[in-house]
Amino acid sequence: MNLRKNKLRLAGVAAVAALALAAAGCGSSGSGGGNNNSSGGKLVNGGTATFALSPGVTLSWIFPFYAITNSSVYNSEQFQWLMYRPLYMFGNNTNNDVAINYPLSPASQPAYTNGGKTVTVTMKGWKWSNGESVDAKSLIFYMNMVEAETANWYAASPGLLPANVKSYKATGPNTVQFNLNKAYSSIWFTYNQLAELTPMPKSWDVTSLTGAPGSGGCINDSKADKWAKCKAVWAFLTAQSKVSSTYASSKLWSVVDGPWKLSSYNSNGNVAMVPNKSYSGSPKPHVSEVKFVPYTDDSTEYTALKTGQIDVGYVPPADLAPRTGSSPLPPSNPLGSSYNLQPFYSFGIYYAQPNFNNPTVGYMVRQLYMRQALQEVFDQPGIDKAIFRGYAVPDSGPAPNTPPGNQWTPTIQNTNGGQGPYPFSVSKAKALLTSHGWAEQGGVMTCQNPSLCGTGIKKGQQAKFTYVYSTGQAAVTAQWQTYKSDASKAGIDINLVGQTFNSIIGESAPCAPMGPKCSVQVFAFGGWNFNGPGFEPTGEPLFATGAGSNSGNYSNPKMDSLINATHTSSSLSTFDQYATYGAQQLPFVWAPNAYGIQAVSSKLHNVTFNALYTLLPEYWQFSK
Repeated sequence: MNLRKNKLRLAGVAAVAALALAAAGCGSSGSGGGNNNSSGGKLVNGGTATFALSPGVTLSWIFPFYAITNSSVYNSEQFQWLMYRPLYMFGNNTNNDVAINYPLSPASQPAYTNGGKTVTVTMKGWKWSNGESVDAKSLIFYMNMVEAETANWYAASPGLLPANVKSYKATGPNTVQFNLNKAYSSIWFTYNQLAELTPMPKSWDVTSLTGAPGSGGCINDSKADKWAKCKAVWAFLTAQSKVSSTYASSKLWSVVDGPWKLSSYNSNGNVAMVPNKSYSGSPKPHVSEVKFVPYTDDSTEYTALKTGQIDVGYVPPADLAPRTGSSPLPPSNPLGSSYNLQPFYSFGIYYAQPNFNNPTVGYMVRQLYMRQALQEVFDQPGIDKAIFRGYAVPDSGPAPNTPPGNQWTPTIQNTNGGQGPYPFSVSKAKALLTSHGWAEQGGVMTCQNPSLCGTGIKKGQQAKFTYVYSTGQAAVTAQWQTYKSDASKAGIDINLVGQTFNSIIGESAPCAPMGPKCSVQVFAFGGWNFNGPGFEPTGEPLFATGAGSNSGNYSNPKMDSLINATHTSSSLSTFDQYATYGAQQLPFVWAPNAYGIQAVSSKLHNVTFNALYTLLPEYWQFSK
């Protein structure tokens, strides 16, 4: 399925907070729902559950402090979170819950005092697997590293964490107090700032494998030495995370506070985890092992499903009957009674990300009319019907259109059947270009009048763009080929270059304007799921000027202002203003957001596909 990935309208702090807290209460659910034991077989403990990774994806980074080049839902929610719990977990063992989950978190709900300027976080007293406490020092450790290595932290955004925290300190063995530079929305600060922190064990505070726990000095470091001790610890841990062959045997990574620990790891993607018998939280795992199995393409994975080699996988769109009626599931199950089917929505957006600093196309994509033309040649409804067989919805702006019923989608994104303000129209795209000084020459639009084409665009420059897209899924490849064909009808020449997902995100660091490291013209690696940085779908990770995850280097003062407003107000109307402007401005070229059809062995129960990609195999249980 694709990577990353309206009716409810609430206004005001109280209403939004009430919704969040009510949804959070679902986290205490015991069975977790989803693929429950409807077969009547007896539930048993033990057994090995096999889980198919998406094509071309491997679990490639274990250290839960990383740059954008190692950021993916697979490395975080489906790998690190199983072993190292973030300060606050999100998503329950249900398909659509996107709220904070306090029962599964190592910290209790934060307390806001002093008019919202002081936040107190209380740890629950969990234990690391080596007996250390998951305490205030575990949280201070991570915060100190954020201070030291902000430039190498994927969640960094100018003016935000750590810059918006005036001071922080442990006020008790299990409490940390944050003093903020102003009052923020409690929803936003919890969901988009505190949620980015992950407690780390004292045994990681080292600069060598033989160092005694805490000998690195990061836990007690400060600005006085310019965070030199934390920088040394970060350099060591980052270097260790690059040596993937030692993941399963390392004395560092074996110290976990989550329900699982690594038992084997291979860089080709084969990974296995077993229960952490010292896990302080609940529920405790039922299966004895979870194996992650890699695949280079979706046809190979589907063959493994049909032959019963995996317990949890996905059905490629090409192997599904076209969707009919209102049900999100296909009218028939191609796998028969051996598997149950479930929809897998994502709380996110899918897109191609223009590089505004690329020396070849940067000046072109800085023109709004050019981005409008690139959007208007995208036949999202046609691609959904012909390629995704009805298992996709259009994307049209920065707010998620899925899962169904989420409150964040502004009215403008629902216009034109969900395509937003720029629906598919080759003729309109062509007219936009000709009205701005372009004329077709040899089948490609060419700038004839630089004064109309826009700043930096020279006479004779052609509307040619290279899209680097993620390989491994036939439907995705077909989507971009269709887009290329439709774009050519408007005189826009799209060159497609396929790379693995991991390769593309490795090239996705922000770069200097028109600099040599800005070689990628358009990133089409997939999309973004609002599961970090940021679980409230505000725009600072992707669109704020200078943000660590702003791979396309988009910068717009009004957008920055609208984003900042969402940080201090919990009113949905404030969020709508931001999202509406984002839909109009097209910082991305929006693409169909396909949802997956997942298959689960009829003998494996309590498996769900959370819209945040939160994977909770501790709920899984076999029957016989």
